Amino acid sequence: MKTGVANVPLHGGFCPPWLFKKMRDLGATIIEVIVMEYGTTEVLRRLSDPVWFQSFGSVLGFDWHSSGLTTVVCGALKEGLRDAQGELGLFLVGGKGKASRKTPTEIIETGDKYGLSNDLFALQQTSRTVAKVDSAAVQDGYQLYHHFLVFDRDGNWTVIQQGMNSKNRYARRYHWLNEDLTDFTRDPHKAVCGTKEKHVLNLVAGKNEATRLASVEICQEKPEEIKKVYNAIVEHNGKTKQVPEQLSLFEDPDDGRLTHEQAGSIITMPPEHPIPSPRYLDKMLYKMYDHPPETYRQLLERKGVGPSTLRALAMVAEVTHGAQPTFHDPVRYAFAHGGKDNFPFPVSREDVDHSLSVLQTVIEKGKMGEKDKLESLRRLAKQQEKLVTN
Repeated sequence: MKTGVANVPLHGGFCPPWLFKKMRDLGATIIEVIVMEYGTTEVLRRLSDPVWFQSFGSVLGFDWHSSGLTTVVCGALKEGLRDAQGELGLFLVGGKGKASRKTPTEIIETGDKYGLSNDLFALQQTSRTVAKVDSAAVQDGYQLYHHFLVFDRDGNWTVIQQGMNSKNRYARRYHWLNEDLTDFTRDPHKAVCGTKEKHVLNLVAGKNEATRLASVEICQEKPEEIKKVYNAIVEHNGKTKQVPEQLSLFEDPDDGRLTHEQAGSIITMPPEHPIPSPRYLDKMLYKMYDHPPETYRQLLERKGVGPSTLRALAMVAEVTHGAQPTFHDPVRYAFAHGGKDNFPFPVSREDVDHSLSVLQTVIEKGKMGEKDKLESLRRLAKQQEKLVTN
């Protein structure tokens, strides 16, 4: 399941080298403690929780509300756990920008290095599909630039990726977890954090099942017939702002305008709503007609199929099959050591060093069979949970 989405402001600047080193050491040590106490699957579960991840970054000394928290924390973990991956049975690949595009290659390299028996090719495809869902099927205006995959020897995995919206100056973080995942294209979201956007076409929402089925069926029909319907849609858009009720794709029911029941057979299209290029759609239709997909996931994974193709197919699906799409945007923080931007207070090096020392002692004693400090931390966590609950 996808376990959450988080929105954070885009921030410039960089993480000071001295702070990154402490984040790297402290972050790696915390993950080692969790593996020792709960196993690798618990690490994956926690990383997949946007609230826990945000709090984790704050504990490491990053400012809670910055987009840089995602990329720096993931980078710090990847570097801090680089030499411990084999021992822990936890493997980290991908990252920001160019590093994100190297994820499939790093998966194979990691498997060869540690002699993993995982289905690495399936893991590669998972990485690609997860990225395709958030970049093409969830059309929320955020362009992905960060893709980070963590997996264990048993084939369990989590993905943390982030997109950028240059207009509103926010970044949105997407968390994925393989646990209980049965369908990448139907309601993969479980928890949502952040501010909802308007005019979001979420083609993996459960209520858009009819649109998905119709889109697949359209790919099996003659391109000439589909082009006629689509060209009519484009023509309507150019001539008038009022179209038959069927074209509800151009209306977001949450934007304050009348519902279909209230408005009757007429709706109003927002002028900023994008219309995909007919020329590009023409090319993709012929490609898919020769080898039509059998499922929406196969359509989504097809090379060259992006947001424009999926949106165009959804438009045609509504007119030809009456599949009205719905709009549903798939959208909690803590301080322990301060933030790098001195908010809410400067990072205390002494506090970071003390926390790191305590956790390292816990690990060393735990390896020797002494669990007293781990038990103390567990009791402290339970007391804190009671205080929050009450």
